[in-house]
Amino acid sequence: MTSLNPLNSKESALKKAGSNHFKLMISALFIGLFFFILSFLNVHTETYNLEKFSTAEETIHSPITIENEKKTEQRIRKATQDVDDRYQVSDTITEERLSYIEEIFEAVEEVNEEEASTGQKMAQLQSLLSENITNELPIEIFRPFVQADKDDLIKAEDLLISSLESYFDEGIRTTELEDAGQTLQLKIRYSTLPDNLKEETTEVAKFGLVENSFFDAEATDEARKEAVSQVQPDLIQAGEVIVSQGVTITNEVYEELEITGLLNEERNVMPYIGLAIFSILLTTAIYYHFIQMVKEKSITLQHIYVTVVISIILVSLMKGISLIPMSNESLFYLMPAAMGALLIKVLCNERFALLMSVVFALMAAVIFNGHVAGTINAHAGIYVLFTQLAGIFFLWNTNGRQFIAKTGLAIALVNCMTLSFTVFLAFERYTWTDWVVFSSYGIISALLAVVLTLGLLPLIESAFDILSDSRLLALANPNHELLRKILTEAPGTYHHSVMVANLSEAACEAVGARGLLVRVASYYHDLGKTIHPHYFIENQMGIENPHDFIKPEESATIIINHPYEGARLLEEHKLPKEIIDIAEQHHGTTLLKYFYYRAQEKDPAAEEKDFRYPGPKPQSKEAAIVCICDSVEAAVRSLDHPTQEKINNIVHTIIEDRMLDGQLNDCSLTLNEMVKVENAICETLKGIFHSRVKYPNQDKAVKEA
Repeated sequence: MTSLNPLNSKESALKKAGSNHFKLMISALFIGLFFFILSFLNVHTETYNLEKFSTAEETIHSPITIENEKKTEQRIRKATQDVDDRYQVSDTITEERLSYIEEIFEAVEEVNEEEASTGQKMAQLQSLLSENITNELPIEIFRPFVQADKDDLIKAEDLLISSLESYFDEGIRTTELEDAGQTLQLKIRYSTLPDNLKEETTEVAKFGLVENSFFDAEATDEARKEAVSQVQPDLIQAGEVIVSQGVTITNEVYEELEITGLLNEERNVMPYIGLAIFSILLTTAIYYHFIQMVKEKSITLQHIYVTVVISIILVSLMKGISLIPMSNESLFYLMPAAMGALLIKVLCNERFALLMSVVFALMAAVIFNGHVAGTINAHAGIYVLFTQLAGIFFLWNTNGRQFIAKTGLAIALVNCMTLSFTVFLAFERYTWTDWVVFSSYGIISALLAVVLTLGLLPLIESAFDILSDSRLLALANPNHELLRKILTEAPGTYHHSVMVANLSEAACEAVGARGLLVRVASYYHDLGKTIHPHYFIENQMGIENPHDFIKPEESATIIINHPYEGARLLEEHKLPKEIIDIAEQHHGTTLLKYFYYRAQEKDPAAEEKDFRYPGPKPQSKEAAIVCICDSVEAAVRSLDHPTQEKINNIVHTIIEDRMLDGQLNDCSLTLNEMVKVENAICETLKGIFHSRVKYPNQDKAVKEA
């Protein structure tokens, strides 16, 4: 028997790692490139050769959101012009003119109190009035006031003061002075004053009525600035119809076509650069997670290839639906996006499905943008994300097809809730009829997702040899020809395999490994024993041990060959590679101590390498756990009176021996996980070998009867 060369093994591992990195990079690039190609038209901006006053042959949408600076300037000009000039009312002038009126009537009242002739009163009045009054009003105007009754004077004063105050409070500008004077004159003419006072009162009113409101340049400027700040820029929105088919292209339309670059023969390449950057970001994220998950051995290259195929199918469906010529822009609600998440979760794992759900949602936001460059359909992205998350979270059991069908109900409910968010948030645009139509889209989407998942699942499983839970359940059927072969030809081995399956599944579940995989693999791991079943102790019922009659070297050869014979049989029957690997690796490079020591007794020169399995050592957590549980089950079965303490010691000893012998060096089990594995195995064995109630001796009971 030849031993493995460590140097060659290391070089082979490095080459394999490099090859895997290249394959992962190509796979991620393929997804990103495929998305870029299909999304190219979504950012493509068409240019047109149009003339003014011609007729548009098709409806033209704006590819970008851009400001129409000319219209914005017009809005600013109009806003500035609409601002009225601001005026400042002078309280000083108001108080001055009112005080003049009060002074006139006070002076008249004072001279009227004295017993004198009218001439004397007029002379005295002139001496009492201030110079500003006498300079503007001839003294003869006041003669009727000197001769009037006191009540009429009071009435005239009240009329003048109240009228002037009302005008002054509102402010009187130069342009308004004449109109105000005429209005005041009419007011006096139709008042209850005596006719002999009306004309003179009007003259006094004209004297008191002056401009008291003056233009305020600073306030006017501030008002205009405020008006300008309130002006919204005139924007041409991305997707907005600039001109409809059959409509004449006016100067205004032509200017908008120029502004949006639709008449520019030099195409804008910036949207393509943006799409390329977006595709590179997605590719980088996908590639990073590919590397991490392959390194963690949670997925294989087959899973990566399956993801590429699912991505192509899903993105193609998105693109196909986006190209359907319908006026309803919400057709993306029909998209069976949950199919991608369901397939990836069933065929790969949940974490991988979550990653790709985010990627597909981002892709949908671009693909469903209505082929308007520069826009992203956030509603479509949110909808695609939530419908996929619903598929992932509600598909809690991947062991059967019926669970996928049941998940469709939850997906339909989440679809309706998600689209309701869109409809109700924009209630001004949609009606209840729209909501019913969209809800039917969401239900159809869920139905299509389930149908496509159930239809594509067996095809992808067989094409890529993916080991899903449903396929594992089929392989676990006791009627499988290989399991019947073990049961009929090596019944002891069959019972041993079932026990190993129970232990292995419990241990895997403790560390988050695939419990169903190790259960099924455990059923098949000793298939090679069916070649020489009686050479294995569990099948030696009522017969002598054949190893007693052959050399230790021959016994070792028969025992050592059984993992590889089993792997050969499994390959012939086309069982999944994961099960074949576990069958081949479940003994690693361990030593057949019993036959090695027997050989040394006869020949001290016997070499240890001839009594070791050639390997390989367990490469995965699952294979390592089966390796441990296989030895534990055989050791515990050999105990005459198993107690919990004995079981715990045996389990700990076997795990420690495997670690010291380097059998677990190539798998990803950590020391913390090894403790969990040990505890899980001990707890399972405790349930199997629990203490039973001792019943009285039956013979003694008969005698006593």
